[in-house]
Amino acid sequence: MSSTRKKSEALDYHEFPTPGKIEVTPTKKHATQRDLSLAYSPGVAEPCLEIEKNPDNAYKYTAKGNLVAVISNGTAVLGLGDIGALAGKPVMEGKGLLFKIMADIDVFDIEVDTRDVDKFIETVKNIAPTFGGINLEDIKAPEAFEIERRLKEELDIPVMHDDQHGTAIISAAALLNALEIANKKIEDAIVVVSGAGAAAISCSKLYKKLGIKGENIIMCDSKGAIRKDDPNLSEQKAEFATNRDVHNLEEAMVGCDVFLGLSKGGLVTPKMLKTMAKNPIVFALANPDPEIDYPLAMASRSDIIMGTGRSDYPNQVNNILGFPYIFRGALDVRATAINEEMKLAAVIALANLTKEPVPEQVIKTYNLKSLEFGKNYIIPKPFDNRLITSIPPAVAKAAMDSGVAKKPITDWDAYKEALAARLGTGNKLMRMITNRAKTDPKRVVFSEADSYNVLKAAQICYDEGIALPILLGDKTEIHKLMTQIHFEVDLPIIDPKSNTEKSRRELFAKKYWTKRNRKGVSLIGANKMMRERNYFSAMMVNEGQADALITGYTRSYPTAVKPMIELIGKEKGVGRIAATNIMLTKRGPIFFSDTAININPSAKELAVIANMTATFMTTLGVKPNLAMLSYSNFGNSEHPEATKVTEAVALLHKYFPKLTVDGEIQADFALTQTMLNDKFPFSKLNNNPVNGLIFPNLDSANISYKILKSLNNIESVGPIVMGLNKPAHIIQYGSSIDEIVNMTCIAVVDAQEKAKQ
Repeated sequence: MSSTRKKSEALDYHEFPTPGKIEVTPTKKHATQRDLSLAYSPGVAEPCLEIEKNPDNAYKYTAKGNLVAVISNGTAVLGLGDIGALAGKPVMEGKGLLFKIMADIDVFDIEVDTRDVDKFIETVKNIAPTFGGINLEDIKAPEAFEIERRLKEELDIPVMHDDQHGTAIISAAALLNALEIANKKIEDAIVVVSGAGAAAISCSKLYKKLGIKGENIIMCDSKGAIRKDDPNLSEQKAEFATNRDVHNLEEAMVGCDVFLGLSKGGLVTPKMLKTMAKNPIVFALANPDPEIDYPLAMASRSDIIMGTGRSDYPNQVNNILGFPYIFRGALDVRATAINEEMKLAAVIALANLTKEPVPEQVIKTYNLKSLEFGKNYIIPKPFDNRLITSIPPAVAKAAMDSGVAKKPITDWDAYKEALAARLGTGNKLMRMITNRAKTDPKRVVFSEADSYNVLKAAQICYDEGIALPILLGDKTEIHKLMTQIHFEVDLPIIDPKSNTEKSRRELFAKKYWTKRNRKGVSLIGANKMMRERNYFSAMMVNEGQADALITGYTRSYPTAVKPMIELIGKEKGVGRIAATNIMLTKRGPIFFSDTAININPSAKELAVIANMTATFMTTLGVKPNLAMLSYSNFGNSEHPEATKVTEAVALLHKYFPKLTVDGEIQADFALTQTMLNDKFPFSKLNNNPVNGLIFPNLDSANISYKILKSLNNIESVGPIVMGLNKPAHIIQYGSSIDEIVNMTCIAVVDAQEKAKQ
């Protein structure tokens, strides 16, 4: 991607459709005058008086208990340095976004425009009553040490400088597991640290608490090894000064067991790695370029155990594994601090989670055959949903055991269930699907690439490594658009109508005619059809010249789907195809079927649609809990439209007894567990939150998803065609760029699955 385009897209992302990345949304009703009188004057006086009597009531009547401040003065912004408070605001907003999507923690970002330590501390102390916790961010050393130390001493809420402790906690968990795999005792391990900033100091201190001996740590800064005979050492560096006869990084690494890089790319050579002890552990964490590239390091010696800060290699040491969940646990017990016991608990929980069997959803997200504890898996993956049910409970328990928890947890099972429910937003599923697509990008034909939105989506998919685009359409128009959007890449561009494609058209036509000559198709007619993009692109997929296709942007759904049925055909054993939409709601992804194809399915067809939806959900790593919707509940209507749903459920219970599905049921009962449990305790859906809705006809499904999408601004992925023999996906007429990108991710994952079959 060109730097100009990259810059433009980054700026557009932050500016449109609304400037910034986070907003405040009301959590209470506010439609009527009565609502407003309770929200503000005079009703607001009552909680104010209760808080005046007892300050702890602020957690009861305000958002304080789930609100963290991300605070910075912008003096050490990752990769940018000292850019100032205001310029650092986009980074702080980004941190707030991560808190919310990973652990459902609300954030205000606070940019403090001072480099004076005392003024900074005073400012934070003065605003602290607003928050349940303080996340310090991007503050340069050594001031960061003093700021965190004093705020922890002077405030009664959790305070953590993530730059210091985040990397320490994650890398410490990886270190424990790596030492176990390398069969090394922690008390004997010699550790070389490249870098002497806040993260390096914090990592070294935490490693000592785990059992690494202080005399076995050799820390190097830009001048070389930090030695005790240096009279000008800071207090922080002095703790890790060595008596060993080493003066630089190269000398320090001879015979060492562990290398921790928190400095800059390219400092370590293969020769240096070869001088390390047997089964060396190398954490090259400089970003974006590690101290030594992963492929180069792995080629240097076969016994290496390596981690980096990058997502495209195994063992990513990523702070996102720590800070959201550590604060989650601290907030949930109303901790007065984040102490050493809580950090160590997070380390142990992360290390132990790595040794547990990995869920199928995680394996599928990374498109792996398996994932087991070993050299290439010493730390959990960032998309592991178990993180939120593993790390916060460990942190919360440590807070209780160490005496800093003001609201102890008594029912741990209920707490873990509540944590799992916080995963919420369906966008997490789309992030996982996108990541899965990137692990093995496929050739995708974009049938209408001379349309701006389609070509822009293809560009994004190429730049992000999601797919390998093949562009169909008018070559002149495509080249014009490519110039306009700075898409300067040599990709296949095909115009099915051009003379250069005559031989391929004729080959496709003959194959199509052979398949359909007894169904009214002539060879002349077949040749004409192959000039049409949908038929041509479908034949490309059919003949293995592409792995998947995206079409439908400029034509109606029925027109686009017809060639797919005729040319590609249905999967073996599939009587008819169907379509589902993934609605990315705040409560999680919900699958709507059938939204595009079957107008008024019979009971048997409804059962087939339900089973196809369940199979597709399982492919994406989602356990299906399906509600068969109707206007009635469990037989209280004898109208044919209701009884056909009842019959469909009976078929599903008979032939797919392990599938969690029930009905007929009204939508509100299906989606509200308390109502369902109260009125229909016999239902299979009790204690199985519904994530799939099977509608009785096309009208209800299509209307419902479009109303939801339009009124609630809920993102929709689909309609996704289920049951075709090969990956062909039809987007809605006039889809947005994001919708096309999402459908391309689905198409790539579909192609990955079909390739395995």
